[in-house]
Amino acid sequence: MTGPGLVEAANRLLDGHGARSGRSGAVALRAALVDLYEFWLHRAAAAAGVGTEGVALAAVGGLGRRELVPFSDVDLVLLHTGRRDLGGLAEAVWYPLWDSGVGVDHSVRTPDEALAVAAEDVRTAVGLLDLRHIAGDGALTARVREAVREQWRRLARRALPELASSARRRWERAGEITQSAQPDLKHGRGGLRDVGLLDALAAAQLADRPSQEVTEARRLLLDVRTELRRNLRRDRDLLDPSQAEVVADQLGLADRFALARALSGASRAVAYAVDVALRVATRLPGTASRRVPPRTPVDDGVVLHGAEVALARGARPARDASLVLRVAAASATTSAPIAQGTLTALAESSPEPRTPWPAAARDTLTRLLGAGEGLVPAVEALDRAGLWGRLLPEWGAVRDLPPREPVHTWTVDRHLVRTCVEAARLTTTVSRPDLLLLAALLHDIGKGRDTDHSELGARITARVAQRLGLSSRDGALLAAVVRHHLLLPHTATRRDIGERATVRRVVDTLDGDVTLLELLHALTEADARATGPGVWTAWRARLVGELVARCRALMRGEPHAAPERFTPAQRELAADAVRVGAGRARVRTVQGTPADAANAADAADATEADPAEVLTTVEFAVPRGASLLAPATGVLALNSMRVLSAVVREHGGGVVGVLTASPVFGGPPDPTLLRDQFARAVAGRLDLRARLAEKERAYAGVAATPRAAVLWFDDEAADDAVVLELRAVARIGLLHRVARALDEHGARVRWAKAAELGGGVVDSFAVSPSRGAPDAAWRARLERAVLEAALAAVPRGG
Repeated sequence: MTGPGLVEAANRLLDGHGARSGRSGAVALRAALVDLYEFWLHRAAAAAGVGTEGVALAAVGGLGRRELVPFSDVDLVLLHTGRRDLGGLAEAVWYPLWDSGVGVDHSVRTPDEALAVAAEDVRTAVGLLDLRHIAGDGALTARVREAVREQWRRLARRALPELASSARRRWERAGEITQSAQPDLKHGRGGLRDVGLLDALAAAQLADRPSQEVTEARRLLLDVRTELRRNLRRDRDLLDPSQAEVVADQLGLADRFALARALSGASRAVAYAVDVALRVATRLPGTASRRVPPRTPVDDGVVLHGAEVALARGARPARDASLVLRVAAASATTSAPIAQGTLTALAESSPEPRTPWPAAARDTLTRLLGAGEGLVPAVEALDRAGLWGRLLPEWGAVRDLPPREPVHTWTVDRHLVRTCVEAARLTTTVSRPDLLLLAALLHDIGKGRDTDHSELGARITARVAQRLGLSSRDGALLAAVVRHHLLLPHTATRRDIGERATVRRVVDTLDGDVTLLELLHALTEADARATGPGVWTAWRARLVGELVARCRALMRGEPHAAPERFTPAQRELAADAVRVGAGRARVRTVQGTPADAANAADAADATEADPAEVLTTVEFAVPRGASLLAPATGVLALNSMRVLSAVVREHGGGVVGVLTASPVFGGPPDPTLLRDQFARAVAGRLDLRARLAEKERAYAGVAATPRAAVLWFDDEAADDAVVLELRAVARIGLLHRVARALDEHGARVRWAKAAELGGGVVDSFAVSPSRGAPDAAWRARLERAVLEAALAAVPRGG
């Protein structure tokens, strides 16, 4: 049988395609699959009687383009000149393939029928452009192929709106390959479907043939798709991180991040080419008015020519290094794209600006960076033309660089541009908006190398500032912003900002510079907003805002306003715990930061608030000597609550803990249930360890032992406490296990903070020994216990 033989032969091809065969191996595998399918189809067609005149078997799709990847359906067309016995002949070709499990998309057409369907259905018309002869009457196939292409050249202009809208709908569904953690190699923006769209526009003579850059991108996309399907042994076009690591190795790339970077560059080249091709096609005669568009001056040497930014007739790019910036600024501020001819002229003759840049060039750069959303396509156009790297040579190190942290939505270069967009909305909040915009552009410029990106970025920024012609003072200030751009968010989310020592450390780090503080405040918000959805929350905004306010007050010499040690309700709760000798808890739902929650007025168990910004604050109390943090964090984890902060204080004969948490999903837990669970946990009647292990097995499990690290920080907590910072993979009940380990090794916890970073967490604890000083031996024992708790496997028992 033809079908089973074909499947068996295809499987042998895949088995014989060795791992790590490189890019050439993927190409060879596709070619072998095409030859195999053609051989078997030719034999099946001959057996069915297709070899006579007036009947032809042709392929479209991947087989038609000779781009067949593993486990693809075959798209076949049986052409004929009007024979009436085609039913049995067609079944003789299709059935062996169906019986074998090979997917077949088939049709039977006369030439007139093929042309009629193509005239009415754009998708069919585009598909038939790839028509390629397999067996039978070759002249018939050639005649239909030429007729289909001639008809497409006549009708394609009419189909442009449908082509464009169909592509946009597809992009909305599949997303961008560049910015996706699980890119769709076929349907995503910049994927193989877009390469096919470029081919179709070129076949209609509405666009140039794809460039060499697009051709190379096409091959990379096909190579990745080939290896992905070969590994999975099924038809899949979504590349997830685990498969990306395998595919990268087989294609000879260092790792999945190197593959992501290569895919990003390839898909961006394709996406940009599609944008340009559609824009150019709509302006050709027959698609728009023949009236010559007006030329409206918008800057020196720059005009708005119809709907595009172009060079004025007297502009001389070779003698005007700042012309590139003026063109880009005009595009960004008007949201009009740069004409392709203008980009070509600038790329061919525009020189690099002399060092130092003249003031006018710096002003234009500021105008460009502050343009808002229009900045993104303007920079993309310059970058694709090789002009952005001419202005900023350092850009090459971050171009298409994938983020290492899952919380990031964008590649590093796009994140920097998006940060400028967000910073543009905040320029009225700072005294130096020009430096804010430059800091937004450069704050992650040091990423992608094995060193602290903030320190390296500061050094790079100092060089850029000198080249731009900034004064030495402004250059130093800009470098300091880049160096310390993580100081405020890390301090606010990982330290107790109510402690004077925390605020003093920030102020000393910034040398008491108010301008630097306000620039960091604005950049912190812009950076977070440009990172991804849900990163800049109301909770984070208030924490950072409170830290900045405390720093300002200290810079002005005002006394430190420490938060109230105990509220009346907390004192009452502690007294109740001492009186009954058991754990007590009180639940409140509030809007705001942990500090807001701790200082809120006494209220009922729940108060009305916007669910999007609701935080649950739980006040726990135990008699002195009993464990508080471990049962408290365990009970919250059991109720799917993410702990954000904890402050533990002693009062009289009791201990009070104020924990602020947010729901992982759903709403806050039932207060009565929470109180009961905490009391039972303190009394030893609730096995939190087993319950949390059961929950972890149900929701996540442990696929591999996660890496973890402990860092120590002195002088970042009051009195004799030191800060222990645990960095680990997020797991259910992690904070509870660590708190239990701290208890077991006699560590007193003054406060705790938990910050999530995608799939990881940074848990910080201000700790001190129950007796004595935190010496090296004590730290070593505690560090070992914390790491063991973080890495503990989930018990497999009940």
